[in-house]
Amino acid sequence: MYLFTLLGNLLIMGTIWREHSLHTPMYLFLCALSISEILFTVAVTPRMLVDMLSTHRSITFVACASQMFFSFTFGFTHSFLLMIMGYDRYVAICHPLHYNVLMSPRDCARLVSCCWAGGSVMGMMLTLIIFHLTFCGSNEIHHFLCHVFSLLKLACGKETATVSMAVILLCVTALMGCLFLIFLSYVFIVAAILRIPSTEGRHKTFSTCVSHLTIVVVHYGFASIIYLKPKGAHSMDSNTLMATTYTVFTPFLSPIIFSLRNKELKNAIQRSFRRTFCPLSS
Repeated sequence: MYLFTLLGNLLIMGTIWREHSLHTPMYLFLCALSISEILFTVAVTPRMLVDMLSTHRSITFVACASQMFFSFTFGFTHSFLLMIMGYDRYVAICHPLHYNVLMSPRDCARLVSCCWAGGSVMGMMLTLIIFHLTFCGSNEIHHFLCHVFSLLKLACGKETATVSMAVILLCVTALMGCLFLIFLSYVFIVAAILRIPSTEGRHKTFSTCVSHLTIVVVHYGFASIIYLKPKGAHSMDSNTLMATTYTVFTPFLSPIIFSLRNKELKNAIQRSFRRTFCPLSS
């Protein structure tokens, strides 16, 4: 599954790079999304696989902080990229005549840079807040990675409860803010689609949004369960299971969904394969 995630996202990136017909804002954002998927997976999964195969499972303080920083950074970057992909669909469907002006290459590069900068700021801020705490007692993390809630359970001191609330508030505000803007984009998109007179035109227009909408539901569905689920005394195992699903399964699904649900990308991948493996027939 780990290798498929890497190969699937690399295939999407390679196809977008080779096919000039895909050099559009939507696929630029998709390429940036694939990069964030790969980096998020690389930041978490190899260490998890090593620990699964090893009898001596330990991680240094610095390595734990680094893993948390990168997982937060790439995770929030992924959310921000999904948000601007929703904005891209909104502009393309609701303001098609202004699309080339509003989504120029310079503006697209600026939006992608803002997503990466925002993800890095969120990652640094949350990591510094958590590792500013005092850790005492047990140093055993009941998780497969340096997960925020597992580390907060090891912290001691009067400020722990306040920091826990601040971390949850920051994460929920960022995720729900992105989700609200995506939802708002699709409200306008659906309103514009309903004004299209022909059924075929409505179906064709909405089909350009299906893959993005599916990824949004999967990504925010798992993220909401992790961050919004009440934290009970017996919820550690279920939290670990959901975090594992979110960390491993979501990046695994992304290339499958975009490859199968996006007809233009699927056709481009098929053409790329034919040119690579059957050059004479093409």
